[in-house]
Amino acid sequence: MFKSLKNITFGVVAAALMAGVAHADVTVYTAGPQSLIDKLSAGFTKQTGVKVNVFQATTGKVMARIEAEAANPVVDVVISASWDTANDFAKRGWLVNYSSPNAAKVPDFLKSEGAVAQGISALGIVWNSKSGTPKPSEWADLTKPEYKDLVNIPDPAQSGSSFELTAALAGQDSWKLFKDLKANGAIIAGANADALNPVLQGAKAVVFGAVDYIALAAQKKGENIEVVFPASGTVIAPRPAMIMNWSKNQDDAKKFIDYMLSDEGQALVAGEMLMPSRTDVAASRPLISDLKLLKYDSAAVYGKRKETLKTFADLYGAK
Repeated sequence: MFKSLKNITFGVVAAALMAGVAHADVTVYTAGPQSLIDKLSAGFTKQTGVKVNVFQATTGKVMARIEAEAANPVVDVVISASWDTANDFAKRGWLVNYSSPNAAKVPDFLKSEGAVAQGISALGIVWNSKSGTPKPSEWADLTKPEYKDLVNIPDPAQSGSSFELTAALAGQDSWKLFKDLKANGAIIAGANADALNPVLQGAKAVVFGAVDYIALAAQKKGENIEVVFPASGTVIAPRPAMIMNWSKNQDDAKKFIDYMLSDEGQALVAGEMLMPSRTDVAASRPLISDLKLLKYDSAAVYGKRKETLKTFADLYGAK
């Protein structure tokens, strides 16, 4: 993943991105919602007096920025939208091992020596209830004539969670579902927000494999959409928070992790319609226990990431 990002973005992004960095007590790069990191930063600063410098972008842009700053790294805490980032950073020896006392109620599969989930999202079907199409209940429903030319798919090359769903579903039937979707006029529509916006506007009826919390938040605000989790199964995307070993502010970085996992911090996570990583924090949305999860070998999936993305790009004509 890093090699490809480096080839594409290093030269162009380095100067432009580094120009925006300011000195701060804790610097956080996050692929999570801007509104969430703004609230977490404000709450943390109010509680500790420690300032937070934030860069918020997609996972790809966060990784590009870290690559660009390789000679002079400034980030203390990284929050990714994919657990594969935590595995990759751990292999590189980039992480500080830290077990927050507030992580006691985080399940073991959502934490490691160097990472702990801030929150969790899941992938689902997002359907515009005013689209004139029937409400789908399964992934395969979107290959039916009623949805012809009305389905958007987030690009798995831009979204780590979309990649995991694509790989998991493609592994079940040797790409038959995606071939049928293509034959029914489904298109690739950029990253998650790019795929959702045409559905909110009514130009498309459905997103196949949308990150749920964005849609659930839009639904909460009154948008005419519903999120469907197919009974056949889906995938979740834990969002790891990690302290980088080059951080010069590790004590304050640990305090930030502690705050993120505090009662107050986890309530802010739930307020953005993400699943809290702590099991004792309430949320007004489906939790992991409410979903059927697809069974697949995550390590094997990411080991074949390049091949999977090529197959997908060849099928859909993506560049």
